Amino acid sequence: MRLHYVAGGAGRPLILLPGWPETWWEFRKVMPALAASGRRVIAVDLPGMGGSDKPATGYDKKTMAGVIHAFVRALGYEQVDIAGHDVGSQVAFSFAVNYPEATRKVAMLDILHPDPAVYEIRMLPVPGVPLHPWWFAFNQVTGLPEQLLAGRFRTLIDWLFDNFLDDRNSVTPLDRAVYARAYDSPDGIRSGNAWFATFGQDVVDLAAYGKVTAPLLGMVSNLGDGMFAEAMQATLPNQGTDVEIAVLPDAGHYFVDERPQAVIDRFDTFFV
Repeated sequence: MRLHYVAGGAGRPLILLPGWPETWWEFRKVMPALAASGRRVIAVDLPGMGGSDKPATGYDKKTMAGVIHAFVRALGYEQVDIAGHDVGSQVAFSFAVNYPEATRKVAMLDILHPDPAVYEIRMLPVPGVPLHPWWFAFNQVTGLPEQLLAGRFRTLIDWLFDNFLDDRNSVTPLDRAVYARAYDSPDGIRSGNAWFATFGQDVVDLAAYGKVTAPLLGMVSNLGDGMFAEAMQATLPNQGTDVEIAVLPDAGHYFVDERPQAVIDRFDTFFV
C-alpha cells in the first residue's frame, strides 16, 4: 500500500488523518504552528484518498487503522499522537482501540466511529430536524455516483462547503479546486464512497471493542444546531477511560479549515 503524506517539524510525532471529501490539504493552516511547537507533524492521505493508493477493498475503519499502523512502524515510530477529522476521526478511534501500545493520545474531530445509530439516519428530511445527511445513503450505492459525479465533483464540493461552514469564505476557490481534483474520477469517487459503504462492518467491529485507554479528546462543531455536539457528549465518555470534549459553538463541520487557531490552541493544550 502506497500512502501519500506531507510532514514537517521535529519532535514527538503527531499523525493527522483527513476527512471526506478532503485530503491532507485540510491541515494546511494548522501544520506550521503545530510543528513550531516541537512536533513532527505528519498529514496522511487515507487509503483511497488523494495521492494514496485506491485498492478495491479494505475501507472498513479497522483495516484502514491497520494500514496507518503499518505506516507508523515504517517511519520508525513505536508510539504516536494521532488525530482525525470526519472519516479520519473514525480511523483514529480504530487505531487507538486496536493499537493501544502505539497510541499516546488521540483526538476525534466532529465525527464518532460508526455505531448502530447509523441505521436510524432518515432517508428523507424530517420536519424540525436541521440536518439531513442524504449522502450517507447515496455514497453506498454501487456504481451510480461515479457515473453522475465523475468530471463534476466540484458541484458536490461547493454544495458541502456552502452548507456546512459558518464562514463559506474560509475554504477558498483554490481549496475547493484542490479537493475536487482529488475525487473527480471514477476511482476517486468509488474509494471515497467505500468509507461509507463499510459502515456495516464498522458497527460489527465496534461491538467487539473495549474502551480507548489513551487520553481521548473530542472536538465537535455546532452543526445541526448542536446535533453533533449532543451525540459526541452522550457517546464518547462511554468509549474511553480518559475523555474530554470541546465544543466549538461558532464553527461548521469543516472547522479545521474554518477555525484553525481553535484547533491549534486545543491541540497545544492536549498533545503535551
